[in-house]
Amino acid sequence: MSDDINKDPMLEMYLFESNKLIAELEEMILEIEKGASIEEYMEAIFRIMHTIKGNSNMMLFENLAEVSHSVEDLFFYLREEKPKNYNIDAIIDIVLKSVDFIKNEMEKLEAGEKADAESKYIKSDIDDFLGSLKFVNPETKDKKVEEGSSKFYISADKDVEDNVKNEDLKKYSTILFFEEDCEMENVRAFGVAHNLKDLAENITYEPSDIIENEESIKILKTEGFLIKFESNKKIEDLKLFFDTRPFVQRFTLEEVIEKEEQIAENSEDVENKKIDKKIKKPSNKAKFISVSVDKLDKLMDFMGELVVSEAMVSQNPDVKDLDLENFNKAVRQHRKIIKDLQDIVMSIRMVPLSMTFNKMNRLVRDVSKKLNKEIELKIIGENTEVDKNIIERISDPLVHIIRNSIDHGIEGTRDRENKGKNKRGTIVLEAKNSGSDVWIIIKDDGKGLDKDKILKKALQNNILEKPIDEYTDKEAYSLIFNSGLSTKDKVTDLSGRGVGMDIVKNNIDEVGGSIHVDSQKDKGTEIALKIPLTLAIIDGMTIKVGNSHFTIPITSIKESFSVESKNIIEDEYEREMILIRGECHRLIRLHEIYNIDTKCKEFEDGIVIMVENDNDKICLFADSIEGEQQVVLKNMSKFLKKVQGVSGCALLGDGKISLVVDPDEFIG
Repeated sequence: MSDDINKDPMLEMYLFESNKLIAELEEMILEIEKGASIEEYMEAIFRIMHTIKGNSNMMLFENLAEVSHSVEDLFFYLREEKPKNYNIDAIIDIVLKSVDFIKNEMEKLEAGEKADAESKYIKSDIDDFLGSLKFVNPETKDKKVEEGSSKFYISADKDVEDNVKNEDLKKYSTILFFEEDCEMENVRAFGVAHNLKDLAENITYEPSDIIENEESIKILKTEGFLIKFESNKKIEDLKLFFDTRPFVQRFTLEEVIEKEEQIAENSEDVENKKIDKKIKKPSNKAKFISVSVDKLDKLMDFMGELVVSEAMVSQNPDVKDLDLENFNKAVRQHRKIIKDLQDIVMSIRMVPLSMTFNKMNRLVRDVSKKLNKEIELKIIGENTEVDKNIIERISDPLVHIIRNSIDHGIEGTRDRENKGKNKRGTIVLEAKNSGSDVWIIIKDDGKGLDKDKILKKALQNNILEKPIDEYTDKEAYSLIFNSGLSTKDKVTDLSGRGVGMDIVKNNIDEVGGSIHVDSQKDKGTEIALKIPLTLAIIDGMTIKVGNSHFTIPITSIKESFSVESKNIIEDEYEREMILIRGECHRLIRLHEIYNIDTKCKEFEDGIVIMVENDNDKICLFADSIEGEQQVVLKNMSKFLKKVQGVSGCALLGDGKISLVVDPDEFIG
């Protein structure tokens, strides 16, 4: 294996596939804990651990192979012997403990470190538990794998080699072809040959240097992967093995006559021809390739540059005011192609929130069990898609918010019953689209936030910016995101030191998002995270205020119109309002908010743009509308103070900078 562990393609594929399998396994175990039948998932869990064991052996990660092997033995026993007496909770704990061990070791590998944690203790726990199962179920005993059975795995106490006897060995030859564009065919070929050791011996293959020689990939693509071996298994079992190998598109399997080394003409040939005929048909399977995340990032960067360069050409001052019909026609066609290309690039980067959301099941399970609370997590809208960079940055905030909901928010069982609540607390994790943004909402039915306690603690920490009595409920609740502020009376290993929620705010700010908190006493707390669908390109309407430019996301604009000053009224707080079709909306003069010098101060001289979010509307007054265009959204510098109503900036076609407006901050 390469010394540069971070760049080893075999390692990358191992981590990718193992992480996916572990996530599936964890989800199954949690479903079992919620009441699903373990028999329903027993076969799948067994196969997952068998695959991880084989892959870990292939990569020479002995500690990972030993732990997965022990779990595999446990589920082999459960599957084959079907014992009547066993503790399902103990099985769940053991598997999750093993999952944590494997995940921690894989995190080391991803960080470029060695997977060197001692496995003998956890392996001993699993083996001891398996021994206790056999003791309390004396009527069961290990069954040897029957000849001809498709369940060709090892027994609980035997190694793989014990499952293959030297008697009645037959010679076989097979040629495998992998799916087109599956990538790293040499690694996959080696994996097939390695896992074949469970069923055969005297294995040889061509090309023989598939790992050492990258040129062998060309041979694998054109001529296939030839394997010769000896086995006492029936040909049906061997066909099943090759047919279930990942990314194998087709294969031929033939029994070789020992003396003449020719293809046997027997009844098996008819079945082989049927299989060959079937698998040689054009495949309707979706084709996938693995692409480095860094390459996707670079592709998006170039896409952004292309959008900017298109604007610089189409809005070039030298041609902007000229009547150039052919030029404008070419620009429109060019812009359409760029838009289509951008949509494709964006779709490649979009991933569902489901994997991130499902990880929270384990968090809720572990923390609630540690605090001796009964809590149910409900997930809504997990198929909502966001940019993959967004996914990476919201995982930690979700962990902190949900952990705080369990520890701070939801009461203990006795307290809930005294309040007339269901003894089982509920946390709802919901995602939904809203224009160019995604809302992630975390709600609990706990005791809610204590405004007075928060303000008192904030006063002690000197973080109040105005007198206590001037703080609204929402302003007070938002103080929980300040570093060092905790209302927990007792410090625990989960919370009480005032760290964690400030990380939430920092991470959400980094992606141009915002946080909204609402709470009711004894009814619960709701924390809503508003994050952009993507960090890259948006469709915007550029407006002008004095000599400054602003860009409003098209999806937030309801309408634009002119008004007369006589139609402007004031509310009880002396804020300007406008009555439109029987509804009264607040009116904001952008030049006053940002202290911009402009000659356009009368409503008759400018334009009003109505923006909305979740049916809430507000009107912005500007000098003029410059036009619609795509812009590349850039985050504001960390050295600049957070500006109200601004989510970032963009470079316009003429080289000027435009501030990107976040209407939700005005509406909120």
